[in-house]
Amino acid sequence: EIAETGKPSYFVAPSHPRIVEGKPSKNPRYLQTRPDLLQPREACLMKTATRLKRRMAADEPVHTPVNATLPGRRNNPPDPKNNIRPLAVYNPIHYMELPELFMEFICSMTGKSPSTTGAGSEGAMTKGPFNALLPIHDLNAALVSYLTTGYSGFVTAAGYVGPTMRVDHDISMLIPELWCRMGVGELDPQTMIDKDLLEKCEDVESGGTKALSSRLGYRITRKFVRTYFGRIFHNPHKVITDEMLRPEMQGMEVFIDGMSNIVETQARVANAYFADGSIELACPPLRALLHIMRDGQFDGQRNAGSRPFPPLGNQRRSCDRQGASLGSSSIGCGFSPDYG
Repeated sequence: EIAETGKPSYFVAPSHPRIVEGKPSKNPRYLQTRPDLLQPREACLMKTATRLKRRMAADEPVHTPVNATLPGRRNNPPDPKNNIRPLAVYNPIHYMELPELFMEFICSMTGKSPSTTGAGSEGAMTKGPFNALLPIHDLNAALVSYLTTGYSGFVTAAGYVGPTMRVDHDISMLIPELWCRMGVGELDPQTMIDKDLLEKCEDVESGGTKALSSRLGYRITRKFVRTYFGRIFHNPHKVITDEMLRPEMQGMEVFIDGMSNIVETQARVANAYFADGSIELACPPLRALLHIMRDGQFDGQRNAGSRPFPPLGNQRRSCDRQGASLGSSSIGCGFSPDYG
């Protein structure tokens, strides 16, 4: 019918690559076939091994609950030639409490990708075709989900760790291997903090310029690398170096410009929620957070560290009880390679 009438002038065929500048897209994510359909033997072995580990009967269903979410963020060094500012202030793994985590989600910021032409706030939260609803509805629902389930916000690095250490997706591929070698108790961020496996990021100042690096939450330490990466590598400190753990060691000027890039983008994105009236639909914690992102304060609270969100202790304990009732002895890991 289209061949005969010439109408419509274009249509969407999900079975074929997108045409970009007259050529098929080189981005394979739009055509990926489910791995469990391509490799049914491996999927069957996984279920059988899980069943044996849990001492389950052959007719019992095998539940694999997801009890960890690890969004990834792409980073990039400065590229003055193409007017791209640095975004390389993260070490391999950061833990963020909900205020800092939702600053990341709201901003939806990404570094320069080989498959894209730019950088900045261009993630899924910024693209209308992905969702006809206002983003604030997704954010309200996501916040309720995090509060009720007690999921911890660990963010992992891709592309670069600091401006000089190029890692592509090597860290991304390591994270599921790392997390599945950690027990449920070891995954608790407060336990990590108490054992000096995570260190709090503090604001820094250099040359009269202050960087609000406290918005990066907590980052893994040398002790974390020795304790957990040592379960994968014989010499983990040669894989995750001190310069990767503290990216500011690779260049303080670039680090401060990267933080300024983040803070300025957070302010610009937050302002859009005021411009379209979405701020009136935001639940109280998110409303406070959007004010902090745009104005630097809300009712005298000048940063996310003032905790506009309720504590999570009770929710985490509730989630732990639910997990125990499933009788799960394995780690389910939900991993997004690039939320930005």
